[in-house]
Amino acid sequence: MRILLTLLLALPSCVLQALAQTPPPAAGAPADTAARPKVALVLSGGGARGFAHVGVLKALEAARVPVDMIVGTSMGAIVGGLYASGMTADELEREILAVQWGDLFNSREPRQQLSQRRKEEDFELSPVLALGFRDGEFRLPTGAVSSRSLEMLLRRYTLPTRHLQSFDQLPTPFRAVATDMETGQPVVMDSGDLATALRASMSVPGVFSPVTVGERILGDGGLVDNLPVGVARRMGADVIIAVNIGTPLAGRETLGTVLGITAQMVNILTEQNVQASIATLTPADLLLTPPLGKLTSADFERAPELVRIGREYADTVTAALQRFSAPPDRYARWVSDRVEQAVGNTERVGRIASIRFEGVNERRAERLGAGLDTAVGQRVDVDRIEDDLQKLAAAGDYERIDYSLVRRPGTDQEDLSILLRENNWGPNYLRLGIDLRTDFQGQGAFNLRISHNRHWLNDSGAEWRNRVQLGETLGVFSEIYQPLGSASERFVAAYVDGRVRKVELFAPSGEALALVQRQGVQVGADIGWPIGLRGTIGEMRLGVIGAQRSTTPELVSRAIPVSVAQTQRWREAGLRAAVIADQLDYANFPSEGYRAVGEAVVGRRSYDNLPSGHFDRIEGSLTAVRSWGPHTINVGARFARASDVPLGAVDEYSLGGFQQLSGYRVGQVAGNYLAFGRLTYYRRLPVDPGPARALFVGGSLEAGNAWANRRDVSLRNLRGAGSLFIGADTGIGPLYLSLVSAPRGFTGLYLFLGRP
Repeated sequence: MRILLTLLLALPSCVLQALAQTPPPAAGAPADTAARPKVALVLSGGGARGFAHVGVLKALEAARVPVDMIVGTSMGAIVGGLYASGMTADELEREILAVQWGDLFNSREPRQQLSQRRKEEDFELSPVLALGFRDGEFRLPTGAVSSRSLEMLLRRYTLPTRHLQSFDQLPTPFRAVATDMETGQPVVMDSGDLATALRASMSVPGVFSPVTVGERILGDGGLVDNLPVGVARRMGADVIIAVNIGTPLAGRETLGTVLGITAQMVNILTEQNVQASIATLTPADLLLTPPLGKLTSADFERAPELVRIGREYADTVTAALQRFSAPPDRYARWVSDRVEQAVGNTERVGRIASIRFEGVNERRAERLGAGLDTAVGQRVDVDRIEDDLQKLAAAGDYERIDYSLVRRPGTDQEDLSILLRENNWGPNYLRLGIDLRTDFQGQGAFNLRISHNRHWLNDSGAEWRNRVQLGETLGVFSEIYQPLGSASERFVAAYVDGRVRKVELFAPSGEALALVQRQGVQVGADIGWPIGLRGTIGEMRLGVIGAQRSTTPELVSRAIPVSVAQTQRWREAGLRAAVIADQLDYANFPSEGYRAVGEAVVGRRSYDNLPSGHFDRIEGSLTAVRSWGPHTINVGARFARASDVPLGAVDEYSLGGFQQLSGYRVGQVAGNYLAFGRLTYYRRLPVDPGPARALFVGGSLEAGNAWANRRDVSLRNLRGAGSLFIGADTGIGPLYLSLVSAPRGFTGLYLFLGRP
């Protein structure tokens, strides 16, 4: 993600070498006369590097430079627009440093706030490829990063100005520049909703989805006018202070990769419009270029350093700024006028008179509205509204979620509009993933997984979920999920689950005795209840099942029981109860939270050639995670029991494989009763992870066993195992290279892609 942000956020960056112009004395009247020239501040785009603009603003205030108008592009529009709305440089700095920028640019909501259905997708597969299907064609997302958090931030900051019709009514007149993505022409925004204008100006293609304003689809203004000097001239500026925070062109050493070449190409293209703007500056103007060095457009976590550099650089050109300076009394009046206008523009929030959804039909709006905490009659609470929008975003159905408040004239009543724009690549979502393992001694497996989720089959929120697996295990799963009514969180679900897999049976010594093929098809119907609001903690299910299963021996040893050497077929019917609670912060290498899963089945089983009778199964697992800085402890436990039946006649439980008794082969330890525990430690490495998201080192201690019969169960004969590993959180899933060992297993290297 960091590489993607660095590449794509560089788009609005100017690539000129940092040069400050120190022009001769300005023509015209000095700043302390009535004929003081109109000063325009022009702020360029550049992603995180735009935080340097805040430092420059602090220096302008210290030098008593009154700014008559502001024009900005991309991040320059955001900083300039907020300053123009009445915020001071110190307030801007305080707000910027308080933002968790890493969370702001996540591609989805925090995992613990997702519904259980969305969380389970993490454990279905880690996508190598994710795309959508709509109107007969496959589509990719229009942005790599969700803009919802940024939009909420801008909405909160600009809420006091929501009633203004023109940006000339702001304490400092303002313009934001965007690009018409259909015509390629610049669009100068001088009116309308300020938050929308700022967001549109920073719609970096490939990072954030474009913004539709009226009939136009608007993208990042840096594409066509990253340093909009001409816009300031047309506003009536006499002199211009232009601040360029662009990234210098990369050196030869970075041009050996596709990403390096692409980033350089983007910078070269952007430079052309910046060069054209700088060529129009006159000796009366001032160009400021803070020396940001190797700081990139994605270095949002280095905001304090960027603000500091901007301030220190501007302080070094104080002499050049002095000619724009006003006497203390005149500057004090300018500040007072800004404050007075900002206060005058501020409109206190009232009570909510109505709630309306835009972008969805009436029936869906009714269902979505039933889940809101915000209600008609309440006093406007921005925190509550943002929480409601976060719940809507957690469903993953909308590429843009925003809101607006409109005051009814002469009253304190506010009309709340919630804007939803469906994902352009939905409602059919396809993902493809892989998992693999090998012990480098001839034992290994590979699986290809494909999932399809169809959201909103109807306006009640029904979903259709499908999974296909090819490889070591052949599997097909399909489920229809239907919520019960618009105001109810209960649901019903019907599913079919079919699997074919080859299973080795082992002697206690570890010798393989047989290879059998197990087949099974289970159908079921459940009624369910979410745990937590909208299932953010988990869910419970009660239902009925019916199944048909068989085992067919393919390779057998004379040492195995006769029951295993024969084909067995049986049918099951019964009742099923299941519960899951999932509060892990990440599915891969979690740092906090827990995940608990439990299932119980009771019913009747009938065999073709064995006595029929009642059966029961119960199993559960628990993962609990806690971190201290980069250090993480991950504790896991698993237990299971099934009715006493001949081993091999039914799907018994098994252990073996990475962190499931490392050092044993998959399925080597099997039985109808199982107990297992694991203690894993890992540390996130403070190094550049390269193409991965993060790198880890760690190890695990494991103990467990499986027993054929209840009378054999004893903690005294648990098997031990352990591992040491290097792990990487990659775009295709967690990847481990491990040294595994078990006293009754083997010691050696193990490669594992997937979740243990």
